[in-house]
Amino acid sequence: MVRVSTFSTTLNAVTNTWNPQSWRNFSALQQPAWPTDGDLEQTLKILGDQPPLVFAGEARDLLDKLGAASRGEAFLLQAGDCAESFESSADSIRDRLQVILQMAVVLTYAGGMPVVKVGRIAGQFAKPRSSDTETQGNVELPSFRGHIINDIGFSESERRAQPNRLLMAYNRAAATLNLVRAFTRGGYADLNRVHQWNQEFVADSPIGEKYETLATDIERSLAFMTACGIDLNREASLNEVDFYTSHEALLLDYEEALTRKDSITGDWYDCSAHMLWIGERTRQLDGAHIEFLRGVKNPLGCKVGPTATVDDVVGICEALNPDKIEGRVTLITRMGAESIREKLPPLLAAVKETGHPVLWVSDPMHGNTYTAPDGHKTRHFDAIVDEIAGFFESHQKAGTIAGGIHLELTGDAVTECVGGGDGLGDSDLAQAYETMCDPRLNGRQALDVAFRVAEIISQR
Repeated sequence: MVRVSTFSTTLNAVTNTWNPQSWRNFSALQQPAWPTDGDLEQTLKILGDQPPLVFAGEARDLLDKLGAASRGEAFLLQAGDCAESFESSADSIRDRLQVILQMAVVLTYAGGMPVVKVGRIAGQFAKPRSSDTETQGNVELPSFRGHIINDIGFSESERRAQPNRLLMAYNRAAATLNLVRAFTRGGYADLNRVHQWNQEFVADSPIGEKYETLATDIERSLAFMTACGIDLNREASLNEVDFYTSHEALLLDYEEALTRKDSITGDWYDCSAHMLWIGERTRQLDGAHIEFLRGVKNPLGCKVGPTATVDDVVGICEALNPDKIEGRVTLITRMGAESIREKLPPLLAAVKETGHPVLWVSDPMHGNTYTAPDGHKTRHFDAIVDEIAGFFESHQKAGTIAGGIHLELTGDAVTECVGGGDGLGDSDLAQAYETMCDPRLNGRQALDVAFRVAEIISQR
């Protein structure tokens, strides 16, 4: 018997008339306390007149590719910064992109299928917080909610929500997109170049021998293609890549202002990114975030933590994808290594029973955060890999498809997560702990994860 969430069905019946402003009739969590002097309204009007950052046709292309991933014909790699900074340099953006391209080559070869590359980039400026305020000493101020809202410095002026930052975020996203498009189309993503980066990683890695076989196999494949007469330097599919953007659609004023009606289809698209997702803290079926995103035609994601029930998950699918369109909904599980094998299987079975064409993706980062003795938030590499393993194991037993991974990472040489090939420990965290919010994998750790996932995929 197919399970139906009567709660979400009732919700959709009540709100069947959607428009970009209809979310304002619902409870919107995690929104800042904007000033009431009219600056916000003026800023949103200016923002609404700006050109779209991405285009509806690009979002439709991504929808098709995510549909293929939901059928097991592709694999999603979604990765990037936990919270983008307005101060990120071009070199930092380039290095982050380089790591994602390196990981994609490893996963493509291991899986024998295309890897859909989606960055947490050009819009991941807002972050949810567990508390509205932060206290240091005897001073209590609003929490830092990302550069799109306020500043990380701890003073009254820095922590005040500033509407002009919405325009700063738009301009920063546009500049980042220009840079990413130049890199992915201008030869930087050439397969020979990316493979050379991987060879350098293997040669310089403390556990490089573990990956030598895979790197050598890729080398032989490239040599075979060359011997067959394929000019790797001229073949567009080998020196250009499709790269898409995504971020958590947390700040609904910003998302509404960048929502446009497509001139071809007449459908609404949120043109701030190709793909938007709803976080664990804002996935309420009667909440504003579900209401807003159900009306745009972008591919959508939703984070699903260990407290999610079968009714929650099925209700999300029904609210966001009543027509059961492939590629429309990606469920990003963040259970924790200790919970994944227990919590995920019932959700897989329930969604499978409904026939919803969900793309299941593992976020092995958020469920494995702990506080080190020196006070730094961190994640252990072994727990991250174990959650990914549990994700694949659960899907194999359920007869469903493990369709991708979702990681927080940077190309910078940070020390924010422990473990990995370099053997970082809790005592190493202070060396280069640079994140504005959550701990990220550095470039070496991220590529190490890709090789570990490649081993799992190759054994399926």
